[in-house]
Amino acid sequence: MVHINKPKIYICSDSIGETAERVVQATMKQFNSIDMETKKIGHIKSEEEITAIMEEAAETGGFIAYTLVQPELRQMVKDESIRLGVRAVDIMGPMIQAFVDTFHGSPNRTPGLLHQLDEEYFHRVEAIEFAVKSDDGRDTSAFTKANLVLIGISRTSKTPLSIFLAYKGIKVANFPLVPEVKLPDELLQIPARRIIGLTMQADKLLKIRTERLKTAGLPSSAKYASLERVIQEQEYADHWFRKIGCSTVDVTDKSIEETAEIIMGFHH
Repeated sequence: MVHINKPKIYICSDSIGETAERVVQATMKQFNSIDMETKKIGHIKSEEEITAIMEEAAETGGFIAYTLVQPELRQMVKDESIRLGVRAVDIMGPMIQAFVDTFHGSPNRTPGLLHQLDEEYFHRVEAIEFAVKSDDGRDTSAFTKANLVLIGISRTSKTPLSIFLAYKGIKVANFPLVPEVKLPDELLQIPARRIIGLTMQADKLLKIRTERLKTAGLPSSAKYASLERVIQEQEYADHWFRKIGCSTVDVTDKSIEETAEIIMGFHH
């Protein structure tokens, strides 16, 4: 059997390499027809390491994507690139140079500044943990501690929105509106400005619920995915949106990012 090596991209950094990896992955999505591999090498500190990586890339026919803040290491990559005929892409270098040329500043040469465990990082982690613990009404006492509470019927993107907003540092809880389930007292005690109602067009919601049942191996004829049930739940939700006086967002055909931007506009 003949083994054909896949094209390989070497991701090199004097930190953890997350920035370069994200850029590479975003680019790879544009080339689905090419089967590629990546190899990430982080915490590079010496020119000898760079030489070894560049020589391996030359042997495998790959190329280098790198984020190196130390100028001598960046120069080493450039020199070895010329010597070995290996393409090397400097992810941060041009941006750093643009800052120097435009603002006449001197960059901080510390690797990994982007990912330091600062106060903002811990605040974001705390918000994510909060969202997970209070997801789907698991802890109604969390409503009084939340920056925002998302309410809506099933499959209106409450959970993914909670996690996305938590990544922005916002403490979010969510609660599913079901006609047979009484609203918790804690939800009715918080200001309406901290509550966001999520809605979706009935036909779109029906399609999503039907697909959800198929994925779960359940019959599509279940009441959960019937138009009658969807309309009933929507009317119930609309009743509470009006009674609470909260802002609402129609999530139909909106990405999580688009909906989150609207919600953050309400929040601020």
